[in-house]
Amino acid sequence: MQLDDERFQSIINEHNDYLLQLTYLYVKDWNTAEDIVQEVFINYWMKEEQFQAQSSLRTYLTRIAINRCKDYLKSWRYRTQTLTNVFTGMIRPKNQLILQDEQLILADAVLALPIKFREVIILYYFKELTIREIAVIINTSESTIKYRLRSAKERLKAKLSTQQWEVLTSE
Repeated sequence: MQLDDERFQSIINEHNDYLLQLTYLYVKDWNTAEDIVQEVFINYWMKEEQFQAQSSLRTYLTRIAINRCKDYLKSWRYRTQTLTNVFTGMIRPKNQLILQDEQLILADAVLALPIKFREVIILYYFKELTIREIAVIINTSESTIKYRLRSAKERLKAKLSTQQWEVLTSE
């Protein structure tokens, strides 16, 4: 069954912002994130019959987006491009005071993590997915996700003052 334009547009409207934020957190560049999300929707449009509804559509699209992000991060284009580790695309700082904002400091620390640790932090804390959901999306065991989450939090704690980021010390 081919998607009709109205149904496809509603899928885009429902999932676009979520996927854009997710891909940005992976690739750290708004233009690239937009390109990847567009590719995800085009891929879904062309191969919609492959979606077997074994999971939710959001989980399916998330998995496609994450795989596209990983492909991009392995690509020659990415390796030759210099990326910054701050949310310059989301927030354009007008002075040095904004650069000191706690959210930017945390974002910088998260984006500096290696991808396998960054993705579990992003999916668990920013996208509020469960460990089981993350395991399905990343296609790995729950114990691996727990280990990566614990290791990522330890790395963040080492970078950040424990007084400022008490949330990372709980759990």
